[in-house]
Amino acid sequence: MKTQTTKTIAIDMDGVMADVEPQLIKYYEQLYGITKTLEAIDGLSHAEAFPLDAATKASLNLPGFFRTLPVMPGAIEAVRKLMEDYEVYIVSAATEFPLSLSEKLEWLQEYFPFISWRNIVLCGDKSIIHTDYMIDDHCKNLDYCSGKAIMFNAHHNKHEHQHVRVHNWDEVLNLFEMEKTSADLA
Repeated sequence: MKTQTTKTIAIDMDGVMADVEPQLIKYYEQLYGITKTLEAIDGLSHAEAFPLDAATKASLNLPGFFRTLPVMPGAIEAVRKLMEDYEVYIVSAATEFPLSLSEKLEWLQEYFPFISWRNIVLCGDKSIIHTDYMIDDHCKNLDYCSGKAIMFNAHHNKHEHQHVRVHNWDEVLNLFEMEKTSADLA
């Protein structure tokens, strides 16, 4: 049972729960006829990886982009596991892409129906979020995290080193198991 002392986790959607990179590659090819690979974009910013799309972010504004994102491997099971010991909030800076609002809610209802609507925060600026932990793939969000910032590995953050990095959901669970163990020892 969760108490008032239960620690909180903010979890980003895109690039953390939802596997955005393959979708970006697919849409970029559809829009511009240019084929990219995951290896080719590794270590590049969004603007460098998708230069024709950088100014307009065209693919992110197309209907269906967010609704059809694949789930990141291991995310469903890991989020369910984290919810046993933590108050989990799904936090997405969604208002920049208005079509994404309903698509993200539908996506969450399909893949994460066990998350209450009360624990879903669709916002514009994540600096308003004050949780004990934040799992995100963007330093622009993690740099303002009031708790412990955890960077989920992505093509665009390879050269960022100011936060604890995890490469997959198994590493997330291992990190939280270590956090729990160290808290129990304290």
